Amino acid sequence: MSRISTPISIAAAPAASKASLEAVNNLLGTVPNLFRIVANSPKTLEGYLALNGALGQGALNAQTRERIALAVAEVNGCNYCLAAHQYLGSNLAKLDEAEIEANRRGTSSDEKAAAAVGFAVKIVKYRGKLSDSDFEAVRSAGYSDEEIVEIVGHVALNTLTNYINEVLGTEIDFPAVETLAV
Repeated sequence: MSRISTPISIAAAPAASKASLEAVNNLLGTVPNLFRIVANSPKTLEGYLALNGALGQGALNAQTRERIALAVAEVNGCNYCLAAHQYLGSNLAKLDEAEIEANRRGTSSDEKAAAAVGFAVKIVKYRGKLSDSDFEAVRSAGYSDEEIVEIVGHVALNTLTNYINEVLGTEIDFPAVETLAV
């Protein structure tokens, strides 16, 4: 059970959040609990959607974005985000089960993607304090300055949702997934 109210519908959300929730509904065909609980703060919802939308049109492809989301959720222990991104990774990004598990373990079967996922994991684990060799590994894998900045942006975006879900106890509305025992 969540620690704060989760509006049961768009109509029950704060007035300033209704247009944003309608946009989510139009895009996804539903409004997941994450968006409804964040709607308690219209400006937080607005900011989250703006960053998510901008990064969604960035240089990183959907598969890389989902790989990063899975890895960050695993490191942060966010079962809501693991469930959501396992669903999205499988159904939208078309990642197979083995790849999703590899991503959750901080790697990938694709060499270039493994560098991005590993970099993202290190950002989370070391709170951004990476070595020159950590940085060079992602650069050597072929990531541009734009893509490296976007990887950091995706780590921040996913950390935001991980923390929101963990702090607020967002009820999981995707097929449940538990963190790996690593």
